Amino acid sequence: MERRKILLVVAAVVAALGATLVFLYAQGAENRAVAQFQTVEVLSAAQRIERGESMDDALAAGKVTLEDVNVDEVLEGAGADDEVFAGQVALTTVYPGEQLLPVKFGSADEVESTSTLPVPDGKVAIAVSLTDQGRVGSFTRPGSEVAIYLSAVPEDGTPAYTRMLLPRVTVIGAGSTTQVQAAATTAEGEVAAEQLPNTLLTLAVDQQEAEKVLFAQDAGTLSFALLPAKGELEDTGGVGAANLFE
Repeated sequence: MERRKILLVVAAVVAALGATLVFLYAQGAENRAVAQFQTVEVLSAAQRIERGESMDDALAAGKVTLEDVNVDEVLEGAGADDEVFAGQVALTTVYPGEQLLPVKFGSADEVESTSTLPVPDGKVAIAVSLTDQGRVGSFTRPGSEVAIYLSAVPEDGTPAYTRMLLPRVTVIGAGSTTQVQAAATTAEGEVAAEQLPNTLLTLAVDQQEAEKVLFAQDAGTLSFALLPAKGELEDTGGVGAANLFE
């Protein structure tokens, strides 16, 4: 009888412990799900703010708005308090949708001593021309963090492939859009010229990264993948016809 009582007590304790663990796991999963979709308000440009334009004028003209941004995509320095920018002017052009960062604003005297692009120390600025598909449409803007992929058909006859070239670089500028011709096949099987918009995007990279990007854009087709503010991608070794469905 005593043995049976002990077994019942042990079973009850195990059951209670199991229920507690299930509850804690469910609560943690719920918290993670909430955090994944949690947003905060940050100041962003509703319209283009020109280099040298004062923040006071931009606010008065309705060029600044509060935008809900996922917490993982908030850039360092971004916030909802416009008092941080009081009396300051834009040191570089701020494009619509771009989060407002204190590093891009300063005194009027600083405008004369800064370049058009805020190139970080130890980096250089290079430009690549991408189609809307290659740059994730209009979602890639100055301040975006992107991974760069290369799709190429080697001239030595080895199989075509797609592979990540750089895991994370920062877009610091978006230039003009031009139309380029590309071959397209119609429903009747005829080849026709198609006009595709190409946009110049400026990247902040180190010297070795610059060499890789400049070589790669002549060797194949570059594409961007938008990244969250945190987290890194892993090099999978690339994909070709031989392992496409693995």
